[in-house]
This record gives sequence, C-alpha cells and structure tokens, in this order.
Amino acid sequence: MQPKLKIILASLLISIVLMLLKFLAYFITHSNAILTDAAESIVNVLASGFAFYSVYLAAMPKDKNHPYGHGKIEFFSAFVEGTLIIIAGLVIIIKSVFNLIYPQNIVQILDGTLIIGFTGLVNGLLGWYLIAKSKTLNSITIQADGKHLITDAISSFGLVLGLILIYFTNLNYLDSVISIALGFFIIYNGYRLTRKSVGGLMDESDLKALTGLVSYLNQNRQPSWIDIHNLRMQHYGADIHIDCHVTLPYYFDLNRVHQEVSNIDDLISKNINDQTEFFIHADPCLPKCCHYCSLENCNVRQEPQTKIITWRLDNVTKNQKHFEQ
Repeated sequence: MQPKLKIILASLLISIVLMLLKFLAYFITHSNAILTDAAESIVNVLASGFAFYSVYLAAMPKDKNHPYGHGKIEFFSAFVEGTLIIIAGLVIIIKSVFNLIYPQNIVQILDGTLIIGFTGLVNGLLGWYLIAKSKTLNSITIQADGKHLITDAISSFGLVLGLILIYFTNLNYLDSVISIALGFFIIYNGYRLTRKSVGGLMDESDLKALTGLVSYLNQNRQPSWIDIHNLRMQHYGADIHIDCHVTLPYYFDLNRVHQEVSNIDDLISKNINDQTEFFIHADPCLPKCCHYCSLENCNVRQEPQTKIITWRLDNVTKNQKHFEQ
C-alpha cells in the first residue's frame, strides 16, 4: 500500500475511535458542547473516508481520458471536507442556540472533560503528523485532513477550558455559549479550506512557489537563455506542470535547442522535489533582443548589450519577449 493511503487509512481508523469516545462523553455528561465536538467528529470520519478514496484515485496512472493524471481529485476532496466542516459549524450553532432557550442539566463534567482532553491531544498529535507528511508527499488531501484535525484539537481544548469553568461556576448556559463560539471557529476554518481547494480546481497560481522558481532561474540563468516568458505553474495533486517560452539564438540547430531546453528541465527538477512535467517552447531571438542579450562572441549581434533584465514574476509570466514589455 502506498504511503499516502497508509496515512489516510490510519487517520480514518483513529477518527472512528475518537468519535466513539466523544459520544461516550456526551452520554455521560449530557453536555451540548460535548455533543458539538462529537458531531464534528462525524465530519472527521466522513472526510477521512473520502480522502482515502481521493488519494487512491489520485495515485492512478495517467490514461487516455486523463492525460494530466488524476491528481486534481485531491482539490475536490479538500473542497468536500471544507464544505462538511462548514455544515457541521452551522448545525452546531443552531443546536447551541436552541439549548440556550431550552437548557438541560449537565452531569459528571470532570469525567467528560478527561475524555475530551484525551481525544483533543490525540487529534492534535495526529494532525501535526499529517501536516508534516503532507509537505514531503505534496498532498493537499493529507494537509487538509491534518488541518481539520488540528482545528478539532483546538476546539476540544477550548471545550475543556469551558467545561472546567462550568464546573467551578455552575453557569450551565456557558455550555451553549462555548458551543456557538466553537461553531464560528469551525466555519472559519472550513471557509479557508474550501477557498484553497477552489483555487486549485481553477488553476490559481501558487505565487509563493512561482516566485521561488523565478528566483532560482534568475540565479542560474545561462547566457544563451536570452529571456524566459509566459511561465506558468500548475498543481495536479502531487504533480507539478510547468510551461514557458524561452528565447534562444535563432541560429541554434535543433540538437542545440533540445539541449538547452533539457538543461532548463534539469535545473528546475533539481529545485523541485515533486514529480514535474515540462512543456517548454523555444522562440528564436530577434534583433531587438540584442540590447539585453548576454551571449558573448555572437556573430550576428546588431547592437551591443546595454542592460541586464532581472527575471521577476511580472516579466516572466507575460506572454511577451522582454523587449516588448
């Protein structure tokens, strides 16, 4: 079984156990806030189950119908998880408002508090582990699952503090007030998750990654690479697709052009740890390129080099040679 699938499966099984523990805590205490936490755990289980399937599907090889692979299912998985989180938050708020109007007694608070504290600790550790692994495996699904568990852990710890406060003050209405606050916190985190997943589904640029790539290219540029433009970077799950245009001396033969393109490919592959696919289009230089071309001993140069154009996000992403910008 692939590492991603093992991690998600472990997360699913642990989420089921923790959900049962939270419902046990609710039946012991009859606390609306604990029921809120338990209800969110149902979302954890559903989300982990869908995440398992999406990671399985994303790992499938490219085929005729999916030439870029199946990686984008991970963005859809994160969207579903974020939507479920938002729904859970809304249900929590509605139930809590109802209990403010029709309160119920809370019993055995300390027993329930210990159980919730334990589940929060486990969720926090598991969420931290998933987020750390998502960076090495480059999986938005695992990252989403990890962030969701961290959110759950934070809400559980907040709930523990609230239950302790109720125990010492006997102000039972705080139970519903805490639940409402947790509900809004959960909705906010669900929104952040769905926002990121929608951006991925719509091929939104990862400006941080793209800026790092441009900086790396600028530091390692070769004189024959007169300019790079129309640079785009897209994520498909764990895969990254990069395409760009590179301006080369027009008199290079096909073998030389192929070698230069391969050099760019190799350079970027060393900088990016993930599986990367390139589409590099070679453009011939024009006389107007001479003033910023650094190639020495060029027999067709029509004017001397007068400037060096630093590659930046604003000039390499435009679909224009640099003299046109």
